[in-house]
Amino acid sequence: MPPTDRPRDHAGQGAATTVAAHRTRRRLRADRARQLADLLRRQILTGAFQDGPLPHESTLAADYRASRNTVRQALDLLRAEGLVERLPGVGTVVIARKYPHGLDRLMGLAETLREHGRVTNEVRTMGPAPAPAPVADRLGVPAGADVLYIERLRRLNGLPLSLDLTYIPLDLGTALLGADLENTDVFRLLEAITGQRLGHAEITLEAVNADAHSAAVLQAPRGAAVLMLERLTHLADGRPVDLEFIRFRGDRITMSGLLHRSL
Repeated sequence: MPPTDRPRDHAGQGAATTVAAHRTRRRLRADRARQLADLLRRQILTGAFQDGPLPHESTLAADYRASRNTVRQALDLLRAEGLVERLPGVGTVVIARKYPHGLDRLMGLAETLREHGRVTNEVRTMGPAPAPAPVADRLGVPAGADVLYIERLRRLNGLPLSLDLTYIPLDLGTALLGADLENTDVFRLLEAITGQRLGHAEITLEAVNADAHSAAVLQAPRGAAVLMLERLTHLADGRPVDLEFIRFRGDRITMSGLLHRSL
């Protein structure tokens, strides 16, 4: 290689090293911003900033030993989630609230959120329908047998919270046709009809993108992430009586539970 080529090679290597170092710093700042956003989100959800704006960026930087740029990036993440907003002359304030939904007790939505306001239900669809094979299998009824199908939009203090699709064996569901489903949890009605307490439920929780119908009903952006809770509820004697597919607005609900380690 001619000697005149060597300085050019060294310069190229130096530029590449500078770019790599810049990318590393940017990645580390993004990592730290995400960590800080997680900590601040927890405080927001537990009501730490209800009485005023969040601390100033310089205060947050000192409290969490982070740079101002990291703090700004963390606040940008929370703003993108719709939790906070920056107001001129005021600072960063909380603009949204998430409600806690426990996963360690079998309760209806109105029972779960009774301390946070009134749950009302808009019954959008209700009536007998042939059970799809997966529904029939889980409810223990013959494939194609009629079950009661209910679709409800559930609101908390008037704000859309969840879209519930419910399947109930028809021998129990018939008694629900004249019930006050607008103001009463299905769980309470099932216990009244059967004379039994509900026993246990199997649940699956995952994040899914809202389809066009769900987004419109929940007044959420199309494609927004929603929490999908699939729950099969049994009576105390073990009979499955209620299969639900519940889509929660992810920006208005948070799931929590108490777990015990057992090996």
